[in-house]
Amino acid sequence: MTIEPVGLTERAIAEVKNIMDNKGIPEGYGLRIGVKGGAGCSGMGFMLGFDKPKEGDITYAVQGVTIHVEKRQTMYLVGLEVDFYDESDARGFTFINPNSASS
Repeated sequence: MTIEPVGLTERAIAEVKNIMDNKGIPEGYGLRIGVKGGAGCSGMGFMLGFDKPKEGDITYAVQGVTIHVEKRQTMYLVGLEVDFYDESDARGFTFINPNSASS
């Protein structure tokens, strides 16, 4: 059974593929999704980057995008969905966290 803790929207998948195709991301790298500790009441934040798989990762693919997540972080990431926002006021990846108290 493959665990897929984080999902990507169609817009996020398209943008990740665009970045990988146009920014020279090396062969064998995938999208790393993780958590970074927050300070005070802001809680925890999420991060994205491109990386090779590491020991202790869960690695899976969503529509041709390879995703790496550290196993020890999965409890913070289960149910998270990554989207891509591209409008006149802002552009970037967003995180939809159904486990957040403010959701």
